[in-house]
Amino acid sequence: MPPDLTFAFFLLIKMAVTAAFVLAATMTAERAGPLVGGLVATLPIGAGPVYVFLALDHDAHFIAQSATASLAINAVNVTFALIYAMLAQRRPLGISISAAFVVWLGFALLVNSFAWSFVAAALVNVVFLSVSLWLAAPLRHVKMPKYHARWYELALRALAVAVLVGIVVTFSFQLGANGSGILAVFPIVLISIMVILHRRVGGKPAAAVLANAILGLVGFAFATSALHFTAEPLGSAAGLSIALVISAGWGVLVMLLRRYGIQL
Repeated sequence: MPPDLTFAFFLLIKMAVTAAFVLAATMTAERAGPLVGGLVATLPIGAGPVYVFLALDHDAHFIAQSATASLAINAVNVTFALIYAMLAQRRPLGISISAAFVVWLGFALLVNSFAWSFVAAALVNVVFLSVSLWLAAPLRHVKMPKYHARWYELALRALAVAVLVGIVVTFSFQLGANGSGILAVFPIVLISIMVILHRRVGGKPAAAVLANAILGLVGFAFATSALHFTAEPLGSAAGLSIALVISAGWGVLVMLLRRYGIQL
């Protein structure tokens, strides 16, 4: 098979695998309430497959550098979720998501203009997460109305993530480690949940999911930190596995603590 056809074939496989994974994960999230929904939404269901496919094309040093960029942009995703959650209490979807995205884009361009060290990215996360968790706390507890997403909404959401995977994998050599790490955690899953939930159940329940998602992004910060430190000494596969376990384990811990009346 010619090299171009081989690349296109495997790229389609990568996109299809990611789409199926996102579809299954988000369907689970939307039926489980704001807390579980927010935690599942911030699992690496978009970034994880992107990183797996990047690891197939790049060495462990590239993955470790990309993880630092992802950690830096995680703080921007936290701000994105917070702004939407606060505006969606009273504002329509268009205003809430547009304002949040404009802020995200501005911060993302700023993040992309710097060569981030791990310490700098970690400190930014500590500041942004601390403030956002405090501001979002009153918005988390809203009852989620019962509903079922339409098949085409789920299909469009999966397609959006698959396209993102295709872009990152195709242009990763041109984007470099910093650009790939930023695009890998583009908040496509959060955006799709905002659009569908806000339209179907209203602003406050949708905002509650995003407010709880900030808790999930704490776990994502731990996961990308672990990937930064483990990718080179242990290999990309081991580093990615550890990051996934940490991200999922954080979600389980939060739910267990909530069950026993302890709130973070």
